[in-house]
Amino acid sequence: MHMADTLISPAVGGIMWAASVGAIAYSIKKTGDDLEQKKIPIMGVMGAFVFAAQMINFSIPMTGSSGHIGGGMLLSILLGPYAGFLTMASILAIQALFFADGGLLAFGCNVFNMGFYTCFVAYQLIYRRIIHRGFSAGRIFTASMLTAVIGLQLGSFSVVLQTLFSGKTELPFAAFTLMMQPIHLAIGIVEGLITSAVVVFIWKARPEIVERSAQGEPIGNVSVKRVVAALAAAVVITGGMLSWFASSYPDGLEWSVFNTNGNSEIESSGEVHTTMSDIQSKTAFLPDYGFKVPEEEAQQGAEGGGERWPSVNAGTSVSGLVGGVMTLALAALSGLAIALIKRGKKAGAA
Repeated sequence: MHMADTLISPAVGGIMWAASVGAIAYSIKKTGDDLEQKKIPIMGVMGAFVFAAQMINFSIPMTGSSGHIGGGMLLSILLGPYAGFLTMASILAIQALFFADGGLLAFGCNVFNMGFYTCFVAYQLIYRRIIHRGFSAGRIFTASMLTAVIGLQLGSFSVVLQTLFSGKTELPFAAFTLMMQPIHLAIGIVEGLITSAVVVFIWKARPEIVERSAQGEPIGNVSVKRVVAALAAAVVITGGMLSWFASSYPDGLEWSVFNTNGNSEIESSGEVHTTMSDIQSKTAFLPDYGFKVPEEEAQQGAEGGGERWPSVNAGTSVSGLVGGVMTLALAALSGLAIALIKRGKKAGAA
């Protein structure tokens, strides 16, 4: 559900940038109040895991569409809403800058759509209320499933509103909504199953991580090495090999745009859009999660058609591994920086 720049106007893009930066600043402040050293490696490895998992598009039967997990709900459950939101922002920044996945102008929209509704709405208002009654595999599964679906529904409807306020007449509100919500309901059910499975696995391995996160308490002296090692291995396997099995069908947003407009892309020749596109073309060294190829060669490949599945591709594997490492580093460094600032303030106060 990564929005391209052409789907929004510069005004809407600017407003959503401001809203997301405000949410990031608030999350830094709140995270700084309770971030413990032990949670930093979990932030890093969870960011890398979600990055790798987002590379795997799964087909939605009988639609010609595909989807991938958003990951916001998973991050908020395991890290808490504030650290989860910061980790999601790190993932989306890496994707937009270095892989051209999601526009730079639309970065604020993507952070809001995929992070805010999951971390601050679905998690806070629904997940915690269900879990407050007690922890069990069944209750965790139900809460994770329900909130993943609701979070994605809110995010997909937010996309519709952002295109509406951007004046995109090519995507009429009613028609676009009727495409976006059902397909993302199907995607949300699959994401809910994946999220529930991962959370229940971690809860069984180290229940303190899930339970104390939900209660807003520090992990304490609980060892997280086993969980971190398992997630790191999952990153390597997912990004390096399982990404070959991603569906080649358009994702839910592209599918909805095509079925509403008759074209999978919305044209825009505005100066701001052109500038952002030029910047992104220079920073993205692995565009679309693959090695750069000359335009003529890419065109010949598109005309040839007949893509094999699984798509065993060195560029995809390199993208999964490099992106995972970059996301791990950015998320972990963000957490470390916050922890150091907090420590400095405490030392100054003393």
